[in-house]
Amino acid sequence: MKTDIHPKYEAVVFRDLASGKSFLTRSTVGSAKTVEWEDGNTYPVIDVEISSESHPFYTGKQRIMDSAGRVEKFNQRFKNFGK
Repeated sequence: MKTDIHPKYEAVVFRDLASGKSFLTRSTVGSAKTVEWEDGNTYPVIDVEISSESHPFYTGKQRIMDSAGRVEKFNQRFKNFGK
């Protein structure tokens, strides 16, 4: 196997911007930004828009779309179309 071709697999903090929660895990992704973790060590931090802490599928807090209102708006807008 060739040496020095694989990315480094190191500890990284992923911070969910939607919920404010952070996760310490290992990844090949790096970052110039750092954060001090609970154990006192400094790790690179990756900001993510959504994670399992804030995604509706995992939290069970799904937003219900007003589909009836959307259909009525569509019908109102196009009721005279094609007549």
